[in-house]
Amino acid sequence: MSRVHEALAGISGILVTPYGPDGEIAPERLVPVIDRAVGAGVDILVVNGNTGEFYSLEEAEAARMCSSVVEMVDGRVPVFAGIGRSIREAERAARHAARAGADALMIHQTPDPFVSPRGYADYVKRVVEAGGGLPVMLYLRNDGMGPKAIAEICAIPGVAGVKWATTNALNLSRAIAESPEGVIWVAGLAEVWAPPMYAMGARGFTSGLINVWPERSVAIRDALAAGEYSGAGRLIEGMRVFEDIRAEEMGGTNVTGVKAALALQGLDCGACRPPGASALTERQAADLRGFMQEAVLL
Repeated sequence: MSRVHEALAGISGILVTPYGPDGEIAPERLVPVIDRAVGAGVDILVVNGNTGEFYSLEEAEAARMCSSVVEMVDGRVPVFAGIGRSIREAERAARHAARAGADALMIHQTPDPFVSPRGYADYVKRVVEAGGGLPVMLYLRNDGMGPKAIAEICAIPGVAGVKWATTNALNLSRAIAESPEGVIWVAGLAEVWAPPMYAMGARGFTSGLINVWPERSVAIRDALAAGEYSGAGRLIEGMRVFEDIRAEEMGGTNVTGVKAALALQGLDCGACRPPGASALTERQAADLRGFMQEAVLL
């Protein structure tokens, strides 16, 4: 747990899921991506996150990605395994992650339209139990249940951190104030939102940029840790075009942008599966290439 807590205050790098020409998962294509991220100093690697197209993967595919990433990382940094879907699928995934050697679980917030806070608490408890003691990070994309309910879920034994992926900074501050000490609040909207969330008490941030430019993510992490907010802001401004492309089409080019950038670097990870955009538009592709050239990433 102490290793996980320390790592959560850094960068949680969300890996893409690579596909081969046949459209099937091809985990081995992640080897250079993982080696580059670890070498740059990324603190955590997350498999089966949203940048990993979690909801486009079949259960067996997600399990294979988890096992493969743990093997490729080989203990160099903690590996978090994304867990979600129905409670029975989540329990099976948690058990598999524990057997595979993952260091922690990241529980996706269930998209079920009828979720009660106490029902979600039961969901988290069952996943924690199935994981056999693995620490857990909650992934919150919707804070509608309110700070008090969130704090009660954070009090469940085994919850080590929260990936806060909403723009409601006031609710973040309130949830932190009401939650047990020791829970790490991670800025879950990547580098661009890290400074304001740090100001509200978050530490660490998630990143899809690490697939393409991990050195910039690490520089931003170090600037924020040193309290150099203006320096962090300048570094963030230098990668904002990339994040702006990913945010287009209701976020539907989030993964598409990362995979397009990897392809430009000669690291083909296949197209994004539907319902994400399969490819960038001509304008988006031109903007991405310009960014990559200016950042000397080609």
